[in-house]
Amino acid sequence: MIDLHYWPTPNSHKITLLLEETGTPYTVRPVNIGTGEQFAPEFLAISPNNRMPAIVDHAPADGGAAISVFESGAILWYLAEKTGQFLPSDVRGRTTVNEWLFWQMAGLGPMTGQYGHFNVYAPEKLPYAIDRYTREAQRLLGVLDRRLEGRAFIAGDDYSIADMACYPWISPYTKAPLDLEPHANVRRWRETIKARPATQRAYAVGKDPRFARPADLTDEQRRILFGTPNAK
Repeated sequence: MIDLHYWPTPNSHKITLLLEETGTPYTVRPVNIGTGEQFAPEFLAISPNNRMPAIVDHAPADGGAAISVFESGAILWYLAEKTGQFLPSDVRGRTTVNEWLFWQMAGLGPMTGQYGHFNVYAPEKLPYAIDRYTREAQRLLGVLDRRLEGRAFIAGDDYSIADMACYPWISPYTKAPLDLEPHANVRRWRETIKARPATQRAYAVGKDPRFARPADLTDEQRRILFGTPNAK
């Protein structure tokens, strides 16, 4: 059994995508990042970077004690290896998936996250930051669009953890949607993944009433989430 320490963030959606696709049994353990539960000692013991998601595998492949894993990319790789699914067995295929998994972790996620922060959550609008991260998010979407030219999925014909890593970061902010019009391949690929039954089940997890979010963040929530200096 997998314990999934979860809040409905793009990085957490990556993990439910894979768990639902593989049919791996799991239990959701909510960690409310708006109230600071990510800083609780028991959570920091398994996720020292105080970020979502993290897992605890109570039945690891070696039969030993439970294994905890933090960082969404590491979790995807761990679960793909454990289940033997969505990760190619040949060295070239695995290398390609690994490249694009790292690309998402180092580029698409952080840059799109900064785009969302300065467009949606920042206490004041900073035109330089908004312009910088909008351009960088669009550049990365262009990289992905070119990669998908003539390919069904990022690594080729088969759906993989590279796709699961990238999918939740394609325009995740409803209050500041990214312009996907120039990226026809991304749009086609995104709709293909969206239509998968496991994707729909994965995103349904975050719609549970336990994860209801306020329309606007309070000053205290901003302080907890972003360390905003001027929050009271």
